[in-house]
Amino acid sequence: MPSRPTRPPLSRTTTHPLYHTARKKPRRWPLVLRFIKGAIHADIAIPVLTSAIFTALIVYVNQATHQHFSLPTNTIPSISIVVGLMLVFRNSTSYDRFWQGNSHLTTAATSIRNLTRSFLTCSHLAGKEPDDVESADTERTVRLLLAIIYAVKNHLRAEWGETIPLLLPKTEVDRRRRESQSLQRAEYIDLLPPGTRGYEDHGLGLLLQLSVQIEAYIKRGHDRGWFHAPQASQLTVQLNTLVDAYGSMEQIHLTPLPVAYLIHMRQVLALFCGLLAFGLCDEMGWWSILLVTFISFTLYGIEAIGAQLEDPFGYDRNDIKMDAIIEDLRVETTVLLEQWKTGSDIFEIKYN
Repeated sequence: MPSRPTRPPLSRTTTHPLYHTARKKPRRWPLVLRFIKGAIHADIAIPVLTSAIFTALIVYVNQATHQHFSLPTNTIPSISIVVGLMLVFRNSTSYDRFWQGNSHLTTAATSIRNLTRSFLTCSHLAGKEPDDVESADTERTVRLLLAIIYAVKNHLRAEWGETIPLLLPKTEVDRRRRESQSLQRAEYIDLLPPGTRGYEDHGLGLLLQLSVQIEAYIKRGHDRGWFHAPQASQLTVQLNTLVDAYGSMEQIHLTPLPVAYLIHMRQVLALFCGLLAFGLCDEMGWWSILLVTFISFTLYGIEAIGAQLEDPFGYDRNDIKMDAIIEDLRVETTVLLEQWKTGSDIFEIKYN
């Protein structure tokens, strides 16, 4: 009986579309057992512990003095409705900011993809191969497009590259920020033309500075006859969409929730957890401590999640995966640029 042919071993590559964005580490522990990475326990430890200590004090005084100063049982449900509505508004608003931030970042990446495709495909005249100067101009502009998305990330994280000195790391977040800033400078050296100087110290964002150079390239392409007028107009629209998405992300970053609402939210949570101690101390006794701790852990945890989602462009594990999204865009753009430089038939450019 003839043997069945065996399949050749699958060749595994180091990347694939959206490799960095879709990559996930295997979970060694169920989420219910995670208390450090990605959790908000450290942020709410103090208010939860304070509620537990206050409840223990109320139970002790209630049992030691036999005064029975507990609240009526119907008081707590009435207040809990108000607290629930406030938390729903808090988290829905914060998640909307998270979703909008991710949407605007995707819009910026899509605009860069569209501009890259158009620049590499259309930057020539039919039947005429571009000379070295023109090819270098196109390659330089595509690299500027890729540098723009890094400028977006650095601007939203207040990482200004060479213009603002790095601080010594005091916390883990500071250390990661310092390492990221060092990496950003290396990326800018690779993407920006030699001698490029930023003007962040003068108040000009790097993205706007680079967008001027992209607009100048579109004009040069129109003057050379590469882009007809409607096409040049569409390229400018794509560039405007990119800048508009950048402005929307900047608005999310610079417009926090009103401080009056945040103060009132914290005060209401503290008052509610305090009233729980009075409402449960008579019936539950020392078990009130456990119940109040659990309720305060739940309420303060929901509020802390909303606080993290409020500005989704940082380094928290619950923030947008900006580094992964931008790295995937860099891989895509680099592959297209390398294929264009080697004359690959992916662009179907044929010269007679």
